[in-house]
Amino acid sequence: MKKDYVHGYSKEESDRLVDQANTLATLLHDNIKYPAGIKVLEAGCGVGAQTIILANNSPEAHITSIDISEESVNQLKDLLKKNNINNVQFQVEDLFKLPFEDETFDHIFVCFVLEHLKDPVTALKSLRRVLKKDGSITVIEGDHGSCYFYPETIEALKVWECLIQCQKSLNCNPLIGRELYPLLNNSGFKNITVSPKIVYVDSSNPELVEGFNKKTIIAMVEGIKDQAIDSGMIDGESWKKGIKDLYRTTEKDGVFFYNFFKGVGIK
Repeated sequence: MKKDYVHGYSKEESDRLVDQANTLATLLHDNIKYPAGIKVLEAGCGVGAQTIILANNSPEAHITSIDISEESVNQLKDLLKKNNINNVQFQVEDLFKLPFEDETFDHIFVCFVLEHLKDPVTALKSLRRVLKKDGSITVIEGDHGSCYFYPETIEALKVWECLIQCQKSLNCNPLIGRELYPLLNNSGFKNITVSPKIVYVDSSNPELVEGFNKKTIIAMVEGIKDQAIDSGMIDGESWKKGIKDLYRTTEKDGVFFYNFFKGVGIK
């Protein structure tokens, strides 16, 4: 996995990832439950935000969670201990150089990882090697080009575009959600299905306003402030107004729409 993670490794980012996972657990983890004894590889586990949900939903499965960041894996260790979870093994590994033998795992889970890689097809082929014949892979990604909101201002659109451009500047793909089918197909998987996972938020659902709009989306944008301003993508005043305008989507007449994509394939 790429070391230059666009959102950084701050405590605020760790908290954001956990908030995001909890807010979207029902939407993204529907039908993801593994039977007792099944071996699951979670690739790119990060701080463990998704790991906790996987482990709780499949308490008798054997989960191996890997990430290239030792700092993130250490945070995962603490999170597992805090939640009293004991069906997860964790280790620092590069998913392009997996140490596991061929056909080790029954299932593979990848969430919000491919968007940060220069070469997602090679990564998927690496994962396919360690997947058992007829085993499945689940890949979940967002698509920053699917974002719509009201009220919409020039400055709000500009700070959102900064998020996209910051990720592209690292040779990553913030629009990767729409590409899941060809990526899985080009990596050798079969029986591929991709389904959109829509998040629509208005003030009638205050929990989503708080958990998704504020703690997930706007927090994600705020996290690239220095990168955007220092690189000359936007000036400070425009940034300040753009963030203020994004927060207007959390008010009584505000609306926010975003689309995730969930792909499943078989080896």
